[in-house]
Amino acid sequence: MSRGDGDKSMTEIRRLTSGLNQSGVRAYNERLILTMLQRNGPMAGRDLARQSGLSPQTVSVILRKLQADEMVLRGAPQRGKVGKPSVPVALNPDGLFSVGLKIGRRSADLALMDFTGEIRAQYRLGYRYPMPADVFAFLRDGLDAALGSLPADLRTRVSGIGVAAPFELWNWHDLVGAPAEAFAEWKHVDFQAEVAAFTDLPVLVVNDATAACRAELVYGIGKHFRDYAYVFLGAFIGGGIVLNHLVVEGQFGNAGSLGSLPLPSPDGKIVQLIDVASIYSLEGRVVAAGGDSQALWSMPQDWTPFEDQVAPWIDQTGRALAQACLAACAVIDFEAVLVDGALPQPIRARLVDRIRAEIPHLDARGLIQPRVEEGHIGANARAIGAACGPMIAAVLLDEFSLFSQDRS
Repeated sequence: MSRGDGDKSMTEIRRLTSGLNQSGVRAYNERLILTMLQRNGPMAGRDLARQSGLSPQTVSVILRKLQADEMVLRGAPQRGKVGKPSVPVALNPDGLFSVGLKIGRRSADLALMDFTGEIRAQYRLGYRYPMPADVFAFLRDGLDAALGSLPADLRTRVSGIGVAAPFELWNWHDLVGAPAEAFAEWKHVDFQAEVAAFTDLPVLVVNDATAACRAELVYGIGKHFRDYAYVFLGAFIGGGIVLNHLVVEGQFGNAGSLGSLPLPSPDGKIVQLIDVASIYSLEGRVVAAGGDSQALWSMPQDWTPFEDQVAPWIDQTGRALAQACLAACAVIDFEAVLVDGALPQPIRARLVDRIRAEIPHLDARGLIQPRVEEGHIGANARAIGAACGPMIAAVLLDEFSLFSQDRS
């Protein structure tokens, strides 16, 4: 960021916060403290004050209120060599809950997540392809079961429902094998209206790969990098972008659509990354060999019976992703590219090794080669990322949203 850009950002911060009344400032400071605890884990009040820029007295008042609201817990005093004992403060796992729904091409997953990111209950629906009636019935029944798994006094602490769905899902009917006319129903679905039929919980909809990217940023290795591209391999490959530790969703919520990157195929034709680096292409290999491609999605995942198909798929996907890494870095000099997906961890590790081995052989003139690292969340990333949305909206800070308020 240039000096001029920094001045503009500070001006924007002052403009956005200048009209806040005392109650609004207090709410912002509470969100700030909760966000710091969420990102960093347990912290003492003096450390929160030092890192936030708030006075120790202000932090003390906020922590007392958050403790009274059962949003945080105080730990046992920890004595150092000098000074008063340090009392760590942590998020209360029961302080807030959220529900995340992932609508995938082969299955839907519903997760009830607590304030610390732990999954308290999870449900799955498998299908050949998703249809609205089936998915919303699954959400209704799963929500009832999830809420029923909580003690009655905690059910009011569910902040909302996050829905992670592929961008323009209705356009993928040919790849998922769905009838075009029937699958077109998704184009006219109003998620808020559908969910309002059985609950008054707020609903937030996000691109599925963007949701996975957010999960990696909040709970995975992503917090260790400032700027990176994120790749998620599901039935179809998708991606996300993080700049200055913030997930960038884009004007239409489709930023980081890496699956649409054009790449040269071995026969010289131009194809998209999604055509050569998605699990659905592995499904095709398995079917051609006489196997059951649905077994790739069975939990827990074990792809060892398909090694004859997996090995060439890793080679093909690794080459394509190496090209995609450099293409992405030609636009933004990302510090790293993180690779995750709905695939077994040993397969993910082999794929990352293949990408690393391929990049040095590509033409990288004018580019700084990024680090390529494994993501840490795995197949649950989309549901977890979806569940993050309502929590952020309720009590945490998402600075990128702050700067997007005036977007027309």
